[in-house]
Amino acid sequence: MKKIKNEAELIKLAINTGVKFAELRGAAIFEPTDAQSEKILYIYRLLVHDKLIQPLPEDQVSQKSMRHKLAIWISKQLPKDHLLLK
Repeated sequence: MKKIKNEAELIKLAINTGVKFAELRGAAIFEPTDAQSEKILYIYRLLVHDKLIQPLPEDQVSQKSMRHKLAIWISKQLPKDHLLLK
């Protein structure tokens, strides 16, 4: 995997956006006490189910790879001149 610039900040944004997406869609309700790893897994699976991202091969699914996929997904949703993409 190629390291993405500002990946940590992109992941935080992807989690926040993914949580809102899941809740608005009526697919889930997240609690403040939910672990970040659980949110990442759920958001990843939801985006794959909705065909918004390409799934990883099952033997390559890990927290690190899902975080990377979410960072790529959110970076494509942002405007080209967004601060996190510079």
